[in-house]
Amino acid sequence: MLSKIPTILEKIKKEDLDKEILRIAIIAELDAVNLYEQMASLTENKYLKKLLLDIAREEKTHVGEFQTLLLKLDEEQVRELEKGKKEVEELMEE
Repeated sequence: MLSKIPTILEKIKKEDLDKEILRIAIIAELDAVNLYEQMASLTENKYLKKLLLDIAREEKTHVGEFQTLLLKLDEEQVRELEKGKKEVEELMEE
């Protein structure tokens, strides 16, 4: 993983541990997406490019899987994501 785990898991409260694990997993998947897409942009081999972009798409699916579970476990996260969505929609209306 390119990103360093941003917290010491042993110090997390037991009731928050699964949410933290999910967030770290999302970070790892996003790192992988960035890595594969960057490598795809560098190669001139069309087969390698196609493979790397396909794998990047799979990693995006993994992000969605982890996020779906996180949203089931963290009601505050759901509310904050909705706030963020509304702020962007308002910004785009200007």
